[in-house]
Amino acid sequence: MRLSGQTDYLISILLSGLLLIATTAQAGNQAAIEQLLGLDDAPFGVVFEIVERDEDALQWAIPAIDRYVRQLRERFPDIGLAVVSHGREEFALLKSRQADSAPLHQAVRSLVSDDVPVLVCGTHASWRNKDADDFPDYVDVTPAGPTAIRNYEAMGYVLIELKKE
Repeated sequence: MRLSGQTDYLISILLSGLLLIATTAQAGNQAAIEQLLGLDDAPFGVVFEIVERDEDALQWAIPAIDRYVRQLRERFPDIGLAVVSHGREEFALLKSRQADSAPLHQAVRSLVSDDVPVLVCGTHASWRNKDADDFPDYVDVTPAGPTAIRNYEAMGYVLIELKKE
């Protein structure tokens, strides 16, 4: 049985995405980006996951994400992008940390202004008696970081789990 051209195209994208997901899990951050950049067609989007024990992890992660965003948008201008932080690092984005982490907060505001939402995990925040009011308006507090990631994946976003290189 011969499938329509559009069905063949969709199956090709799906298989490319599955291969990309399988290899991304074992690749470094930049290698994962290079794999995406090598695709003929953009995935629907990319969601960057950050989950670290180090409260200072966003100091390296956000600048790296900014580089990846620029690379991806140069190749695929309409690609959807998002950041989900759901480890200790998310607390660097508290309003109370704006003064001592001003460059980090400015970098996050810059991502958000470039249509890259930055989400933190409300469940994790609640474990330290923090809620949405404790974060600045430019940070989205989602009820659960892992659920937000699964929702992005369900929309066709490719997950890149950021690791310090």
